Order: sequence, then structure tokens, then C-alpha cells
Amino acid sequence: MTNGGVIGPEFKLGQRIQYLRKSKGFTQQGLCYKAHLSYSTLAKIERGAIKSPSIFTIQSIAEALNLSIDDFVDKDRVTENKNFAINRNLKTSKDGIKFVYFDINGCLVRFYQKAFVKIAKDYNLGLDKIEASFWNFNDKVNRGNMTIEQFNKKFASKLGVDSIDWVKYYLNEVEPVPGMENLLRKIYKNYLMGLLSNTMPGLIEKLIQTSKIPNLPYDSIVDSSVVKSVKPENKIFEKARDLSGVKANEIILIDDTRNNLVASGRLHFHTLWFDYSRPKDSISEIEKLLGL
Repeated sequence: MTNGGVIGPEFKLGQRIQYLRKSKGFTQQGLCYKAHLSYSTLAKIERGAIKSPSIFTIQSIAEALNLSIDDFVDKDRVTENKNFAINRNLKTSKDGIKFVYFDINGCLVRFYQKAFVKIAKDYNLGLDKIEASFWNFNDKVNRGNMTIEQFNKKFASKLGVDSIDWVKYYLNEVEPVPGMENLLRKIYKNYLMGLLSNTMPGLIEKLIQTSKIPNLPYDSIVDSSVVKSVKPENKIFEKARDLSGVKANEIILIDDTRNNLVASGRLHFHTLWFDYSRPKDSISEIEKLLGL
């Protein structure tokens, strides 16, 4: 089963880890954090670039998922299904793009406004007060300098109410942008692809678990609350570049905020503005750019 402290490639180990990780509700970033692994290591294992990781690496992943090594290496322990792996034929666009990063809020989901309106109705408060109170703490929680629980307490205090659960409101009201799931699945078959988002701790996992965003084995997830930096700061784009495994000028960022596009462009990313009020037009532009 093992050879010199490594697990052989005959077990299709990367696909199994990917399947078991997703079945436990972990993103790659979340598992890396819990297993104390670098993101690039896990990403390479899952896509087969590292075919024989050390037994110690597998043990760390197994413990993080509350599994045993046997769950990874015994072929009978994993049920095969159509979603176990997606066949990929990775290519480079005519403009040299190899990796596609998507923003989440404003590109994959329609966000915030409906949650603000629902809170205003439930608490009989003005919409302006809710928005002002929310944005007062948003950057801090997105940087990972505040937990969601701390955010809820400060948000409630600012509103003058006993308690509030922002994530519950957000998940109940946020809506997937029409057509984006099909687009992401199409892109994933042809390009390396990831998420690059200003977001609260753990929220990306919840969006995946609740099917608000496509449940795909993303090649990279750059979560602002994990990297301790928010767009449009250079640090988060530098991290996205490093995690992608390609050069900056081989990456495209698709985002609905022009400041983010300008900032990433300074690091030589390709950029494309997403108009979520006209998603069909934006999807057509993306497909044309990537030759899909």
C-alpha cells in the first residue's frame, strides 16, 4: 500500500481527497487551514500534479477530515459517482489567459440589498441606518480581524437592537446570478479557476453548502478573512497570483467593482468588469474572451 513513506498514484489519491473534502463541506482553503498545509500543496495533490505525497501529509489531511488513511487508499471505501471528478482539457486563451478568478458578491450572487431590506422590515428600522451600521464594521470582519459573532454584536449595538444574525439574513436573501453556474462549469473544464473575494470568515463554505455558488473543486480560493487583506489592496492580489501557480499576466479577474480591476491590472492581471444587472451580456463577453 505504501512505498518508502509515500502513497502510490494507482489509488487516484487526489480525486479521493477532493471527493472526501467536499463531502465534509470543506473548501480547499478551509482544509489547508485545519490541516496546516500550504494551499498550493493541496491543490497540486487534488489535481494530480503531486501523485505521491508523503504519508505524513495524508495523515494530516485525514485527521483534519476526521477520517483514517484507509479512507483514502482503500478503493472500496469511496463510492464512485458521476460528480467524483470532472474531465478537464486545460488550455490557454488567445490572450494568454490560463487562470480565471471570479469575485463572488456581484458576480456569482446578487447580494446585500435584499438582506438590508429584510432587516429593516423585521426591526422597523430605516434602511440608511442599517447600511451605515453594516459598512462601519464590514472591512474589519472581512480582514479576519473580527469574528462573525463579534460583528453581530457590534452591528446589533449600532442598530440599537438586542441581537442580530447577519449570516442568516444574508444566506436567506442572497440569490445566485442566473447563468453563472453553467458558465463556471464550462470554464472549469477548460481553464484553471478560482474565487477571489472580500468575505467574512467561513462564508464561502456556507455559500457552497447552500448551493448559492457552484460546488466545484476550485483550483484556488482567496478568502480575504484568511489572507488578512481586502481588495483592492496589493497583498490580496499578490496572494491570488502566488496561489494560482501561473504568472500574473496569465490570470484574469472578473469583478463587478472597477477599483478592484484597476488595482489588479497594476499587477498585470487581465481584467473584465461584470455587470450583474445584465448577466447575459457579461457571460457572452466572458465566453468570447475565453473562446468557449
